[in-house]
Amino acid sequence: MNQWILEKTGFDPADAAADGNRFLCANGYMGLRGAVEEAGPAQFSAITLAGVYDQYQDRWREPVNAPGALHFRLSFNGQALALGRTEALSHRQRLDYRHGVFQRETDFGPVTISSRRFVSMADCHLLADQYELRFRADGEMTLLAGISTAIWDINGPHLFDFDYQAGNALLVRAATGEKRIAVAAAQCMTPDFEAEETLLQREQGIFRAYKRRVKKGDTLTVSAFAAICTALDGGDPADSARAHCLQAQARGFDACLQAHRDAWERIWDRCEITLEGDEAAALALHASQYHLNCIAPRHADSLSIPARGLSGQTYKGAIFWDSEIFFFPMFVHTQPEIARSLLRYRIKTLPGALKKAAEYGYRGAFYAWESQEGGTEGCTNFNVVDVFTHRPVRTYFRDKQIHISADIAYALRSYYDITGDRSLLMAGGARVILECARFYLSRANAHLDSDGVDFADVIGPDEYHERVKNNAFTNRMILYCLESALRMREIFADQPGWFDRLLRELDYEKDWALIRDLCPRIREPRVRDGVVEQFDGYFDLEDCTLDDVRARLCDPREYWGGDHGVAGTTQIIKQADVIALMALFPDRFSPEEVAANWRYYEPRTEHGSSLSACMYALAACRIGRPDAAWPLFMKTAQIDVLGGGKQWAGEIYIGGTHPASNGGAWMIAALGFAGLRMQNGYPTLHPHLPPQITRLRFPITAGGKRLLVEVTPDGGEIRELG
Repeated sequence: MNQWILEKTGFDPADAAADGNRFLCANGYMGLRGAVEEAGPAQFSAITLAGVYDQYQDRWREPVNAPGALHFRLSFNGQALALGRTEALSHRQRLDYRHGVFQRETDFGPVTISSRRFVSMADCHLLADQYELRFRADGEMTLLAGISTAIWDINGPHLFDFDYQAGNALLVRAATGEKRIAVAAAQCMTPDFEAEETLLQREQGIFRAYKRRVKKGDTLTVSAFAAICTALDGGDPADSARAHCLQAQARGFDACLQAHRDAWERIWDRCEITLEGDEAAALALHASQYHLNCIAPRHADSLSIPARGLSGQTYKGAIFWDSEIFFFPMFVHTQPEIARSLLRYRIKTLPGALKKAAEYGYRGAFYAWESQEGGTEGCTNFNVVDVFTHRPVRTYFRDKQIHISADIAYALRSYYDITGDRSLLMAGGARVILECARFYLSRANAHLDSDGVDFADVIGPDEYHERVKNNAFTNRMILYCLESALRMREIFADQPGWFDRLLRELDYEKDWALIRDLCPRIREPRVRDGVVEQFDGYFDLEDCTLDDVRARLCDPREYWGGDHGVAGTTQIIKQADVIALMALFPDRFSPEEVAANWRYYEPRTEHGSSLSACMYALAACRIGRPDAAWPLFMKTAQIDVLGGGKQWAGEIYIGGTHPASNGGAWMIAALGFAGLRMQNGYPTLHPHLPPQITRLRFPITAGGKRLLVEVTPDGGEIRELG
């Protein structure tokens, strides 16, 4: 088994959506789904743009898909040859995780189509494709190559007023409907053959048609170069797209590919985990790191990563808590500049969080559960459709998942604790923490007849139980946020003037005293036989098995949570909740406490979210159970290799890649199996290798130094890299 190559043979139309995800090519600016060149909307072909959103009519706002800038269609002797519409003798596709190159080979009998393409890591606007035709019969071929505007949208259309231009590069210009953001796609071709060439402009695209007679044994190749630009980049996107396209054509396919490969090598030099002992695990770990690295916003300094990455418009292209809890750890330990971008996004979108809190009648910063441009809330009050009545179901993710602000404060403080760099705090991060703490002051429920303070009417990570009181995860994260606000004075002890000015600017003197008073009053969860109660009254719910709950389903696509969901009145939970708390605060709980809670909650967890298994695996490692962590690691790491995770929530399609699992795989390997921890600013190791692994080796950045971590069954060491 090659530890860097994912390969699949055969074609099943039912796998089109999953294949588009697992064979994704991306570079942080855009994501090109893993569909073949002739595919259209029916095969879920798309180029999804980062940070460009649009709302059509009253449908959900979502990211914009660009025109299909690498579109090819072949006819031979009057017959169209297209995978899924024409029977193929064989089909093979593969993705090289090392260098982000997608290849396909489809044998239609008289003609075999082969191609290799990439979304450039060296030029974020560039896509390129080398398209080869091998003929086993004489005849006449017509090849259409150009830009297709038959765009797959979930809640679209989003592009309007298409304008087509020809010349040395084909060009399509359009604008989004809501905010009139200009989007441009350019394409130019370098064929290695002579042909009769005709320009075709149609309702859904602009193409060059190459027509010629061919003989058995002929091989024809076309190198295609395409570029996507938008008005958000600055300048005229049409001029920019054309320039990127023509510059790439002048350099040639091989030179552009080499620059792309070199860029990927630099990325792997910073973060590659080498796993020895199990080839399937090594491939899965490379896949996870590839999928998270290829969507990192290297082209921007204040952009984050959507919950489904750049694999499509699912989840509205929104930024969730995944960014701080699941993506952040790999980047802060290996590529801190990307971690800074994720956090700068939150600093930049603070005004949106202040506005949302005010809309609900609170002070401070209540961050969007599904954050879109400017920090606007993309989450609606109706996120699920009932599979029986086909009516929208009221959900409470938008207004009750208040832990989101504390998650952001957790990441900001973690960035400082891990890197020792407080510049991000000075550049707005400290204000974010203070405003999040202020929100919790405003949101707390005090009582006249007791000293205790509750946080009622909330949803924790387990979304199956809505509007609960004193969720253990939420309360502990809130406490950490409040403590972090107080710790800012200690962090800036050598600059008291700067910090005092910040407090005065925020009119924070009264809030400071209230925070100090609130921290010891936050309700602690009930503990029974060492088990932390997930929320008030959880232990009083029906205690049944997962099989019991599954047997109650009348439709496999039913939503399990909410008022009428099959899990809502039981102790069955969607994902790690108390265990997530223990994974994020390893020094707060003893191994015995973690073990008791792992034994209790794991059998009651559906793992209905791709965010769940990694938390249970981390907890298993920390109680000396790498044997229990191993299958959870494989479940996490293989999710975008085998295809997995839920595809539907009610009638809502939620498919796509799983960046949180990708980050979770790194967390299990580095923080779980290797036991990497930062203690007083220094990395330490507490290994828990499962027997399947004979060696783990990976680089990290800590204290401004590049270090190499190596762990074997005999122990571990950290040494400085030259």
